[in-house]
Amino acid sequence: KIDRTEPKDLVIIDDKHVYTQQEVRELLGRLDLGNRTKIGQKGSSGLSRAVSAFGVVGFVRFLEGYYIVLITKRRKMADIGGHAIYKIEDTNMIYIPNDSVRVSHPDEARYLRIFQNVDLSSNFYFSYSYDLSHSLQYNLTVLRMPLETLKTETTQTRQESFDIFEDEGLSTQGGSGVFGICSKPYEKYVWNGKLLDAVKNTVHRDWLLYIIHGFCGQSKLLIYGRPIYVTLIARRSSKFAGTRFLKRGANCEGDVANEVETEQILYDASVMSFSAGSYSSYVQVRGSVPLYWSQDISTMMPKPPITLDQADPFAHVAALHFDQMLQRFGSPIIILNLVKEREKRKHERILSEELVAAVTYLNQFLPPEHAIIYIPWDMAKYTKSKLCNVLDRLNVIAESVVKKTGFFVNRPDSYCSILRPDEKWNELGGCVVSTGRLQTGVLRTNCVDCLDRTNTAQFMVGKCALAYQLYSLGLIDKPNLQFDTDAVRLFEELYEDHGDTLSLQYGGSQLVHRVKTYRKIAPWTQHSKDIMQTLSRYYSNAFSDADRQDSINLFLGVFKPTEGKPHLWELPTDFYLHHKNTLSLSQTRRSYTYWWTTGVLKHLPLPFDEVTCAENRRKLTVKKFHKYEEEIDIHNEFFRPYELSSFDETFCLAMTNSTRDFMPKNVGIDPSPFTVRKPDETGKSVLGNKSNREETVLQRKTAASAPPPPSEEAVSSSSEDDSGTDKEDEGAVSQRSTPVKVTDTGENTKITEVRNYCGRFVQLGQSQHKQDKNSQQFCSKHHLDRVINLIPISSFSQDNIYEVQPPRADRKSIEIFHAHIQAGRGNMQPLGKDDFLMYREYIRNRYM
Repeated sequence: KIDRTEPKDLVIIDDKHVYTQQEVRELLGRLDLGNRTKIGQKGSSGLSRAVSAFGVVGFVRFLEGYYIVLITKRRKMADIGGHAIYKIEDTNMIYIPNDSVRVSHPDEARYLRIFQNVDLSSNFYFSYSYDLSHSLQYNLTVLRMPLETLKTETTQTRQESFDIFEDEGLSTQGGSGVFGICSKPYEKYVWNGKLLDAVKNTVHRDWLLYIIHGFCGQSKLLIYGRPIYVTLIARRSSKFAGTRFLKRGANCEGDVANEVETEQILYDASVMSFSAGSYSSYVQVRGSVPLYWSQDISTMMPKPPITLDQADPFAHVAALHFDQMLQRFGSPIIILNLVKEREKRKHERILSEELVAAVTYLNQFLPPEHAIIYIPWDMAKYTKSKLCNVLDRLNVIAESVVKKTGFFVNRPDSYCSILRPDEKWNELGGCVVSTGRLQTGVLRTNCVDCLDRTNTAQFMVGKCALAYQLYSLGLIDKPNLQFDTDAVRLFEELYEDHGDTLSLQYGGSQLVHRVKTYRKIAPWTQHSKDIMQTLSRYYSNAFSDADRQDSINLFLGVFKPTEGKPHLWELPTDFYLHHKNTLSLSQTRRSYTYWWTTGVLKHLPLPFDEVTCAENRRKLTVKKFHKYEEEIDIHNEFFRPYELSSFDETFCLAMTNSTRDFMPKNVGIDPSPFTVRKPDETGKSVLGNKSNREETVLQRKTAASAPPPPSEEAVSSSSEDDSGTDKEDEGAVSQRSTPVKVTDTGENTKITEVRNYCGRFVQLGQSQHKQDKNSQQFCSKHHLDRVINLIPISSFSQDNIYEVQPPRADRKSIEIFHAHIQAGRGNMQPLGKDDFLMYREYIRNRYM
């Protein structure tokens, strides 16, 4: 209940009771009846719906009263273990006080315009049941923590807690309830934390919906029909956030500009359960060089000179930054510095020299086994050289990095890895536990802008980690992936969308140099596009970045409008807003030698945030659920049985698919996504049809790689790399499973039947195992022709793609299946006592 009679204060009353649908209807009915002008009048309702929303972003106040920001449109972008991740498509700001009590201010409208310059429909994401501010490793580590250790410490707050793993709770003894464990969000990556501060301690925790800013994309990798979801999530830091030239280096608290945590998640979508499924993730970070430095843009130069603003002989700022990383990621912290080392005029090398001095100073106090690893590599110099292959060198660096940090997987090593061990697998680092592997440490990549060079280096490290992830799940026989395979093309497209999105947010344009540029296979038209992106970036930095910076400062609560003080547009600089030590001196001074937080060093190489200790247990809460509650019903969330849906709009079918979008059109080609393709064998790949895709990416602002259902014009476009026959036969074929009317280039029109892409697997045996006609066996019963007798190629009869024994079902399961078939024909079976009890309990818990 929100009081609208208060002109400036926010008064919210919440009884913290979770209402059922029946209780909601009764409450709304009483309000409707009580607000009618006459008792018993039915013509005009006493209660009208003003807006329908999917969540509350927060509450904000400028110089008048409070506004409430609501999410009115959303779009599903990813699915992790049944937990949906949504992108905000549209929002609505509603002024809370009534017009009768409103006290107007002349500058209110200007503040409102500045606040709305932060486009919430551009790359802001949320989830009702999954904590996006933490990594998958953190979330599953919290999930597996024994519940008994929390019961005694969280009994008081159990009723007010919020569960991020609804269907994954631990069953209670002898009851139908489940317990869920949740943690506080990681504030650095939450963008509406200040907007929720006004109500955080007043309302039920279910009202608090935390959003992140960055990128989220998901694609489906089909391995002989087995669905593997590849997800890329980028979390942009809300600390010291801003635009390219206005936010450089670090602030006094160790937060750096353009800091983004990128996590790639791989899991088998056949089993949507954190407990029973196979999940793997790898995390890496990008961020500006952690020093006090800036660039003066008043000179109107494309590359303004780099200036070191403050001397920091004891690396105080770098110590704060790396202390945060040790707490969140553990050790080793690996720095990959890609700035130029040799220059005619000293420019980027200034940062390298200072960073080397800071790391050398900090390392002398750390134990040698946990020291910060510094890897300098002048990527621009190697790119200009005709003798050096940039990506080969990056691949060597990536292999050494992944071997040191390891990656996360929630299952022990598969039997095939033990039976046929790989040399690289035995050298893998990280922490091996009974439930799988943990990533310890992280790679931190930086150049000057942390955009083009950084994105390519992160892609190479992610590609190397992806090979290890696929190997750990038993999907490939060696942890190695080649370029020009369907799997790598799919992953490259995800990373290009990821890089374009982050570059637009920080630099004002898309990527200038892409992976194809460094592979030196980019088409000749790419050079002109790079020039246009450079000009777009320069224009954005020179003319629009200042307004964007003001909007970000206002949205994040860095600047709070106050009556009688200078307005936001009157400030000459925002330096004092982001550096708190300029306004007040800190009473405590950190040690110059013991620069880490107490307790961090004791648990290394494990991250301090994930270990079981009293401090971390205080961040956790427990909530009890009933197993039929709507909040934990993953089945209804995924399948939505109460909505009219079609296959074309189903998320899992509309998302980017390796078989449909990357596999060659020819049936005889090997359907494995790990087979190297020729450029003329690709389908809708990264190398082909990119110009059409860029327009789509611009329209949806590089939101993710799962586009909405395509239009007829997009459907009729064919791949540039297909042969002439394929263009004629399949260029105008829709990717959907229904006939689509297609307009030809001429005046004639035709109706083309869509061929199911799964049918490419039909002739797998014929194309891979050529047999003589004498070996064909004809089935006299069904009169089938051209049946090939395929010989098992494995020594295990039950472990073969051609010979599979049907699963054994017990008698009760067979009876249930037969009853289901008869029900479809209209022959209903009589309901038993147990059926009535189950249905009654379902109705009581859902509607009463």
